[in-house]
Amino acid sequence: MTVRTRVAPSPTGDPHVGTAYIALFNLAFARQHGGQFILRIEDTDQTRSTAESEQTILDSLRWLGLEWDEGPDVGGPHGPYRQSERKDIYADYAMRLVDEGKAFLCYRTSDELNVLREARRAAGGHTALKQSDLALPADEVEQRKAAGAPYVVRMMVPEGEGVCEIDDMLRGTIELEWGMVDAQILLKSDGMPTYHLANVVDDHLMEITHVIRGEEWINSAPKHKLLYQYFGWDMPVLCHMPLLRNPDKSKLSKRKNPTSILYYQRMGFMAEALLNYLGRMGWSMPEEQEKFSRQEMFDNFDIQRVSLGGPVFDQQKLSWLNGLWLREDLSPEQFAARYVQWALNPEYLMQIVPLIQQRVDTFSDVAPLAGFFLSGMPALTLAQFEHKTLEQADISRILQFTAWYLDTEQCWDKDNLFKNLKQIADALELKIRDFLYPLFIAIAGTNQTVSVMDSMSILGPDMSRARIRNALNVVGGPSKKQTKSWDKEFRAIAAQLGN
Repeated sequence: MTVRTRVAPSPTGDPHVGTAYIALFNLAFARQHGGQFILRIEDTDQTRSTAESEQTILDSLRWLGLEWDEGPDVGGPHGPYRQSERKDIYADYAMRLVDEGKAFLCYRTSDELNVLREARRAAGGHTALKQSDLALPADEVEQRKAAGAPYVVRMMVPEGEGVCEIDDMLRGTIELEWGMVDAQILLKSDGMPTYHLANVVDDHLMEITHVIRGEEWINSAPKHKLLYQYFGWDMPVLCHMPLLRNPDKSKLSKRKNPTSILYYQRMGFMAEALLNYLGRMGWSMPEEQEKFSRQEMFDNFDIQRVSLGGPVFDQQKLSWLNGLWLREDLSPEQFAARYVQWALNPEYLMQIVPLIQQRVDTFSDVAPLAGFFLSGMPALTLAQFEHKTLEQADISRILQFTAWYLDTEQCWDKDNLFKNLKQIADALELKIRDFLYPLFIAIAGTNQTVSVMDSMSILGPDMSRARIRNALNVVGGPSKKQTKSWDKEFRAIAAQLGN
């Protein structure tokens, strides 16, 4: 048997370090066994998936040194490797289950589902809806069918008590109650599959032998096991990796820790160091060596050495490790070449030059004006945020509302950013010039520079978010009482953004 592993990111935002972490362990396992590693794009969420995000994912993983044997850009015998291009395949398998009585067409509306769930919640039981909960009278089904009402395809699941046993490479046998498993949607009303159907069908057709994924998917494993049984297929070996954590042990999230690979690239980390650090997330070399290359990891890899304790992603530890790589693995000539590649590459530089060329008289003017593009977090003081009309509470409020808005913004275009930030300013009854002042300080350390919208567009989402959060820490965020009040106010404003 040829070992085949995969990683399947969704192109719905910036490339996540968690994706790189899972990809690294899948690649290491495949290489350890002389097998193959596949990249698959799970773009079933057509409203959020973009071609730009997909390309960024590919570029970021390649920058880290993670190569794949099959994928959307390199091809292979099991393509296509984008789920959006496999739509008809999933529909055929979904209807096969319907024909065999293992799935059913569900005409329930969203409002009806909400009522059913609320009733289950009020009864104090599991809120998972079963096929008996969702059943409609036969005549009602025929009426909705005749009227062309939308429907989804849902899988049949056990309704009684009992447990589903899941075998896991790291955790042994995991027992999960069938009562918590709902009649999962397999095919949405637009004909696109859910993750659960597409994942099982693709892993089977692509001959995946081992599924190494995050532990957040443990609760979905019974649905996947059941689908394999329904189709009569052998299930891949499962291995659920521990989730990356913030230093406070909470799940790694962009609200507390930059999560984009692009952020660490833009901050000037070496790809080798970041990959080395990800390799240490829950795993260790036989001699507990902290600094090691990708090949050294592959040569010594044993998945049984993975610890189930939540590995902490600590930027300070990463910076220390990156410093070792800079000092120990680069000659002065190599250091200079890497620096030029990072800071002065034509692609990045040409985004900046048009903004500053008309604002300088000499080349020596460039660094004071645009140096913040080539730095990490600006060294800010509270005094820098002083403003002739804004109080400190106003500054804090502006930064907090901006941080909340940026956390969810997917369209990182300067015109879109400006439009939505102006709507927030208008809602707060602030002039846009005053509203943007603390953002200039947060992003560039001064308001005597290029447009803050241009700056944020070039710096990218995670770098911009990190600088806003850094500024908020300097100014001081809201109290717990203020947070509740501000959050309610912001949600009302956010509901109108983009309108």
